[in-house]
Order: sequence, then structure tokens, then C-alpha cells
Amino acid sequence: MRFKVKINGKTQIYGIIGYPVKHTFSPLMHNACFESLGMNAVYLPFEVKPVDLKSSLSCMKSAGINGLNVTIPHKEEVLNYLDEIDKEARLIKAVNTIVIKNGRLKGFNTDGRGFVGSLKEEFGISPRGKSFFIMGAGGASRAISYSVALRGAKRIVLVDEIKNKAIKLTGSLTSDTSCDAIAIKKDKRAMSELIRNSDVFINATSCGMKPSDPKLIDPELLHRGLAVYDLVYNPGVTKLLRDAKKRGARVTNGIGMLLNQGAISFKLWTGKRAPIRVMKKALNKAL
Repeated sequence: MRFKVKINGKTQIYGIIGYPVKHTFSPLMHNACFESLGMNAVYLPFEVKPVDLKSSLSCMKSAGINGLNVTIPHKEEVLNYLDEIDKEARLIKAVNTIVIKNGRLKGFNTDGRGFVGSLKEEFGISPRGKSFFIMGAGGASRAISYSVALRGAKRIVLVDEIKNKAIKLTGSLTSDTSCDAIAIKKDKRAMSELIRNSDVFINATSCGMKPSDPKLIDPELLHRGLAVYDLVYNPGVTKLLRDAKKRGARVTNGIGMLLNQGAISFKLWTGKRAPIRVMKKALNKAL
């Protein structure tokens, strides 16, 4: 995709920091937004090694960079080098968006909010009063768990191969929110009843990204009417989504979350509403 931005002394610069970062789709989405809105701005990928994170942020602030996205492995470590952190990001203990203004760095987390927006768009579901069953207790799960808990979720069940991770996260959720959060083992009998009584099932693991990956769970555990959200978006249809659809569940992949979190970041930086259709078109071309 060719962009018509003419770089000059007034060009605003945004970007993403991570290591590695060559795989990111974010420049495609955001540069498409800038072009669509006729903005004199550009979005660039910056590959930053963990050892260089502190100095890189200082340089970017001095160089007049306007805003950044943050991806693996910097989302947690970056909190140590910010001037201000949004309340939700502080609870999640991870930042994926930085606004740079008046020489100050303020961190936000738009991942969970992006999920909540996508959940509403795809399924017509808002978190309040709903029960969530989440596979995985890593960074994505933490962001989603806090975002739905802070918005009135009734219950969150977490399952992780490393049970201590799930136990630690449920402990934090119970302490910080009014949501009932529990951690269980990956046991078919225990999972069966809890999934049956859940409104939303979420895959927050990487399982499904490779054709050789095993099935995440026994398809018999899924039921008609259950909303199944797989954060994996490449491939667009995973084994989980295929099985869930056969069982009569409603399904969607992680494209909506990716788009919505990007749109929220864009609004934080620019104050403008992101053209979601333009972002989606650019992303679909890449995929």
C-alpha cells in the first residue's frame, strides 16, 4: 500500500516499539487512517531491545515523537519509565499506548477496552452481569479480565497451563474489583459445568495460530448460544471457531479487538475518531 504523506518539518510522528516488531500490522492501519483524514502524520515501527527501552523512550520524547504503541516484551517494563499512568493500565500492570505531550509520557492500556468494544459490536454483549470463561492468564487475559470486571462482569473463570498464574490473577481481580474470580485446572469435568453456565468463552492463548496446534478444548464442552471469542486472528477461522460453530455457538476472531484497540489509541493521540472501515480494509489486505 502506498501512502501520500509528504514528509516535512510539520509531519507528526507516531510509532510502535517492540522486539521483534517486523511482524506488526499497526503501521498499515494507522497510516491508512492518516491518509484517509488528510493528516500530515506518519506511523513507524521502532525495534527496541529490552536493554535499550529506557534510553529509547527518553530519545523519542526529546525528538518530538507524538505517541507510541507498545508491544511484547515491553508492555510491563515500560511502566517504570512513564510520568503518568492511567488508572486502568495501572491495575492491569501493562501499557500498550503512550501519549507524549509537553515533554511527559502518559501510559494507557487499550487492549481490554478494545475487546469490550468488539464484544458489543460482534455479539451485542456488554460485560455487566455476564459470566466469562477465559483460557490463558497472560497479558491479554489480564487486560480483558480487568476491563470486563471493572465494567460489572458477574464472574470470571480462568484456566492456565501454569495454574499459579491463574491463581495470582484471580487474587488480584478479587482484591481490586467486585467481580467473582476463580482459577481452575484444565479438567474436563470441572470445566464442563462452568462453561455451561458462562455467557462468553475466550481463548486468550496462542493455541490455534499454527495448523499443527491441538484442539484447545473438547468441542463437547461448548454449547448453543455461547459466545466464543478467539483472540487469534490469523488464521481467521481456527479449529476452536470451526468446532464452536458446529455446536451452535456464536463465534468471532480477534480482528475486532485489534481494530478497536488501535482506534482507541488513535483517538488518545489525535483527538480524532479513527475511520474503522479504512483500518479494516488495510488490515484485510495484509492478511
